[in-house]
Amino acid sequence: MSNSETEDRSIIVVSGLPRSGTSMLMQVLEAGGLSLLCDYKRRPDPDNPRGYYELEKVKTLPKDSSWLGEAEGKAVKIVSMLLYDLPPERHYKIVFVLRALTEVLASQATMLARRGEGTVSAEDSKMRRHYERHLRKLNTWLAEQENMEVFYCDYNAMLRDPEAELARLLDFLGAHLNKYAMLQAIDPSLYRQRTSLMATQLLEIDECGPDAS
Repeated sequence: MSNSETEDRSIIVVSGLPRSGTSMLMQVLEAGGLSLLCDYKRRPDPDNPRGYYELEKVKTLPKDSSWLGEAEGKAVKIVSMLLYDLPPERHYKIVFVLRALTEVLASQATMLARRGEGTVSAEDSKMRRHYERHLRKLNTWLAEQENMEVFYCDYNAMLRDPEAELARLLDFLGAHLNKYAMLQAIDPSLYRQRTSLMATQLLEIDECGPDAS
């Protein structure tokens, strides 16, 4: 279907850490025919040549969620730190993009260096521990929310075996999207911070153990 919305009127939230592949997921959903809620105010740049697919109003979520009604049956991109602010009276299908933390940090470092901001590096152990704690806490919280369904989308698997990962995604969404067009939207050439690790973020977190700090 073209420019369609999901039949159950759930809000599809594409989320994850910054630089985890959420923009790619939005592109894939759009290619499949799903309606998006974004304003395109953040223009494409060398870090995201196909665009960021963001909505400026998302930043107001902690204080104002009145705009969420516009997202029913559509997909909206919301960074993981703001998921706690989603009002409980609505139903959400959350597509949480997981990517190897080494790649996330490397991508952030490249972006900040290009902009002349910050000193984050791919080997930043403090930031890595911060993200590990955040993801462990958030994963536990999401599992407790009765109004949220969560699908953990493996970014690395999406590029390695897109047909299999897309099949899982489409089964979760329950939407009749154009799988062929979605496959065409996945561009491996944009996979620039590549590691030899096959593990996703959750696997890395689990290896740290519950008492990791």
